[in-house]
Amino acid sequence: MSLLDRLKAQIAQDGPIGVAEYFTRCLHDPQDGYYATRPALGGAGGDFITAPLVSQMFGELIGLWAVETWTRMGRPSPFRLVEMGPGDGTLMSDLLRAARLAPDFMAAVDLWLVEVSPPLRALQAQRLAGAAPQWADRLETVPGGAPMILVANEVLDCLPARQFVRTETGWAERVIGLDDAGGLAFGLRGLSAPRRGEPSPPEAGDTPVGAILEASPAQAALGAEIGHRLAADGGAALLIDYGRDAPGPGDTLQALQGHAKVDPLQTPGQADLTVWADFPAVLAAGVEAGAKAGPILEQAAFLAMLGIEARAKALAAARPDRADQIARQLDRLTGQAQMGALFKAVCLHAPGFTPPAFEVA
Repeated sequence: MSLLDRLKAQIAQDGPIGVAEYFTRCLHDPQDGYYATRPALGGAGGDFITAPLVSQMFGELIGLWAVETWTRMGRPSPFRLVEMGPGDGTLMSDLLRAARLAPDFMAAVDLWLVEVSPPLRALQAQRLAGAAPQWADRLETVPGGAPMILVANEVLDCLPARQFVRTETGWAERVIGLDDAGGLAFGLRGLSAPRRGEPSPPEAGDTPVGAILEASPAQAALGAEIGHRLAADGGAALLIDYGRDAPGPGDTLQALQGHAKVDPLQTPGQADLTVWADFPAVLAAGVEAGAKAGPILEQAAFLAMLGIEARAKALAAARPDRADQIARQLDRLTGQAQMGALFKAVCLHAPGFTPPAFEVA
């Protein structure tokens, strides 16, 4: 049975499921989940494109950010360099190429990749063969006892969120059931008292009827886990994603297939599902766990402070035949109509120092 058929059978037997459960099944079902079955997700032959695939400049600048962060940490040796959701290894490959300008940094690196997909692990092993990476299924299984520099690009948007809809009588949870023809369809389910550990229903306030609010306990839990780790062992975590810098309503669930948006219920397991990162909730959870947090920066501002315009000029000067292409890549990463404003960069770090670009009050 396909994942679609198995979901229909489950719903027919047990009733509708929440958006968060559907999201998790579509991405991580061991048999037919999106990440479990696809060796190539991004790029021209995939379903979407990420910043590391736009240009080498992105990963190189993060490499320089990591070296400067390590320096401000006191140049610890060893330290864990961790990437969550490393894709095909492009970001880490570019990061390490730039970091080779600092031999002491490279000598101190203990490289870990947090990846659950066997096909993607195989790609990462090929691309990073000379860097001796080690793999973990979850951040918690990366060994502690040493400071950590963590990088996560487009990871938060892969974590599930619950959706709540404001109705005439209060809040209801958005769920997925079956329509009269037996296909998947969105519906509503009344809210009961939350179980221990679950978020309470949102306050109605002035939210208009029909508005959707999202809450992602999974994103907040990752923020808390990172915060605990940094408070215990030291270090910093750089999280880059598209999302909101302030709470607010909106349905951000989307599915991408072949670089086009499709119905999230149409082909479960065959399209990439995402929701916006809730940066305020992630940072709040990390701070509550003992870490410090910098400001929420637009990607354009973050990359500008790291010197992306100078890097683009240097690349164009070295390869005049690629100058137009490099200009387009720069615009894709920093343009306000491209990734520059929608994507944000945030940083959690141990007390006692501030990573570069996040000194802004």
